Amino acid sequence: MIQDYLIAGHHIRVEGDRLVMAVSALTGFAPFKVVADGKALCRFVESVGEAPTFKEVLYKSEIDGIVSHFGRYNNGFLFVMTPPEGETLELWLDESRRVANFKGNYNLRLLRFACWIAYGVVTAPFETVAIHTSTIVCQGKAILFLGESGTGKSTHTRLWQEHIEGATLLNDDSPILRIIDGKPWIYGSPWSGKTPCYRNESYPLVACVRLSQAPYNQIKKLSIAQGYGALHPSCPPDFAYSDELYDCISGVLSTLLSTVPVYHLACLPNVEAACLSWETTILLSGEGQADKVFN
Repeated sequence: MIQDYLIAGHHIRVEGDRLVMAVSALTGFAPFKVVADGKALCRFVESVGEAPTFKEVLYKSEIDGIVSHFGRYNNGFLFVMTPPEGETLELWLDESRRVANFKGNYNLRLLRFACWIAYGVVTAPFETVAIHTSTIVCQGKAILFLGESGTGKSTHTRLWQEHIEGATLLNDDSPILRIIDGKPWIYGSPWSGKTPCYRNESYPLVACVRLSQAPYNQIKKLSIAQGYGALHPSCPPDFAYSDELYDCISGVLSTLLSTVPVYHLACLPNVEAACLSWETTILLSGEGQADKVFN
């Protein structure tokens, strides 16, 4: 059994009855299914062999009792997730990155994150990175809202949807950023956090806005160095400890910063903050100045 997916323009093939069924059961993957046609960039396969062992652990994290290790084995990458109870889920890719091997616990939460890691490793050399943001589309343009968890990204984008005509949510957690012909584009993805928003669409990126809470609303454009500092924390933390993967991410961010403005918005959770960011990003991006409509 096989099932193909097209995610941000990258063709991924899932093979093996158990793995195909498990991935199909993941919320959000259905809109990205395609008919198998041609050669896939990477195959996600069920492994019957033994997983390799770490030569070097690059990054360790623990979330809700699930301990994850990411690192290297020989010339490949290895990722292992261990839940509080039950067996581990092991994922490994060799140097070619043409095959991602999955073995062990296909618990949906573990599998979803392992697929995200595998996709990120495979596509990094193709100027592609999943970025932790809440993403709004308005007038055919995408805006990334960045910030640490709890800073109000989802609240701010909800205010856009409620009060700015034509504003829609593309993804609320992990859209895909790609550089195409020297320009940044944002794609919907199967990974959208707690908000179910899985749209197989893409839009040109016109602005990035890093949010912070404040007793007032104020927005300012950041320098390139400040913009890099604003964007970097929203990139996959596991990859920052691999020189190879980090070089790929840095290249994507460098191109983005040379073409798209980055702002810092200190704000209250109110409609005035949404209008301020709308005026700064959409209105000042050029087109649509006559279409300013607040509800």
